[in-house]
Amino acid sequence: MERIYVAERAVSPATGFARWVVADSRTYGLQTAAVAYLASLRARDCSPNTERVYAGRVALYLNYCLMRRLDWMTPGFLGLAGLQQWLVEAPLPSRSAEARPGPVRFRSRATANAVMTTVAEFLRFGAAHGWVPASTIALLSEPKLLRFTPPGYDTGEFGQRREVQAASFRFRIAEPGYEDLSDEQIRHMIATAPRARDRFLIALLACTGLRIGEALGLHRGDMHLLSSSRAVGCGIEGPHVHVRRRTDNPNRALAKSRFSRVVPVTADLVALYTDYQFERDRVDRAAESEMVFVNLFRPPLGGAMSYPNTKEMFDRLARSAGHACRPHMLRHSAATRWLRDGADRDVVQRLLGHASPLSMERYRHVDDAEARAAVEHVDSLKERP
Repeated sequence: MERIYVAERAVSPATGFARWVVADSRTYGLQTAAVAYLASLRARDCSPNTERVYAGRVALYLNYCLMRRLDWMTPGFLGLAGLQQWLVEAPLPSRSAEARPGPVRFRSRATANAVMTTVAEFLRFGAAHGWVPASTIALLSEPKLLRFTPPGYDTGEFGQRREVQAASFRFRIAEPGYEDLSDEQIRHMIATAPRARDRFLIALLACTGLRIGEALGLHRGDMHLLSSSRAVGCGIEGPHVHVRRRTDNPNRALAKSRFSRVVPVTADLVALYTDYQFERDRVDRAAESEMVFVNLFRPPLGGAMSYPNTKEMFDRLARSAGHACRPHMLRHSAATRWLRDGADRDVVQRLLGHASPLSMERYRHVDDAEARAAVEHVDSLKERP
């Protein structure tokens, strides 16, 4: 059997606590440095999804080193440069379960950059523990002079802060586009969804801009949907949702932001939630769960709805609607709609739960209609006497 490193989800038989590890497929021995690095992610309160993705990237790096007969602690410049190129040139395994092979797929440059970022962080973690020499860390970054700076960036009195350390192994890529959905597409998605639970989930993401992890982590006590919530000790007026970070959700859903926030909701969303409650009440075991989103149509009935279940639901919806449907597209649509309707950027930042105002830049893009309106406005000014 060929020796490779694999990322595996390990569950403690004593406590039931789950974590991600990197293990040798032949001996089942744990890769000590990788396991320690993943433990550091948990110590920083990173989400289980982040831990899963990073475990896979670290295993990929270790396997590349095995294949090229490199010491992962001292890969050298040529080894790291070779990894960067291999990431975009090596074909990915086929997703097709059929005997007939599917089309050959490759990683994008953006994906390769994400892997290289994780590898650099893993090596720096190793250096902090004395496993990786300083000579390896010196290869990971190089000085770069900023020609353009982000809004609010202080370059210093003499421009001395224009020189920063930039990643050495990183592809230059065009700024990615961010997909959003029109109001008509969102209404069609809601109408297409066959179940009240799914209709409510779509509308909730579109109305509030919640991340999918935040939505799946909602408890029934977070839903304050009356005109007044004083009866439950909440002084916030109007229907709203409390978004809280919890680390003990049974579906491992985790809010990315460490700070709780309140997001107002509309009367239409309250009506959809009521429809969902009628559907939920028909499943006796659902009453035992405090989670808002639970399994109603597959075992375990009443169990918290998971990330994979949600992805399957959105994949089915995309096939029915005839266009891409992903949870984050609804979040982006909400943010874009608020900004175009004139909402203050600080308000939108608070609604989305972003810690930095720079995170807002991704949501404010100019579409074709806005560009045309700007040109036509300037042209009309020329015609005035």
